[in-house]
Amino acid sequence: MARKKIADDEVLKFEIKTRVNAKKYKELEDLIGKTMSKDMSSLVRDILHKRPIKVYTHDHSLDMAMEELSALRAEIRAVGVNINQITRHFNTYPERGRKEFYAKIAFSQYIGLETKVEQLLSIITKLSRKWLSE
Repeated sequence: MARKKIADDEVLKFEIKTRVNAKKYKELEDLIGKTMSKDMSSLVRDILHKRPIKVYTHDHSLDMAMEELSALRAEIRAVGVNINQITRHFNTYPERGRKEFYAKIAFSQYIGLETKVEQLLSIITKLSRKWLSE
């Protein structure tokens, strides 16, 4: 497949060379590592054209909290699936005794969620204190 033809006014025809000191070069290299720019020339071109440069950061202190949140999400989801299955069985049988049995099981599953929700709220409270303090 052939490349799309670029308009003459958009073709990069002219080469500009410049020198910078070690400090400025290090700044630009650090900026490349934090942006989606592939190389120095594309970063400098974005700066020259006054295009917005998105800087991506990763807060390693949140890794553990994110793992905990992910695990809690999986556990809460599993309990929800269990409750849905129990509800399906509850609605399948017309006998009162079986309905009571499945209702008790569903209620015990629901009570088990309370500790998970407490853990979730605790983590969210810690995260909100950190985020709102900055």
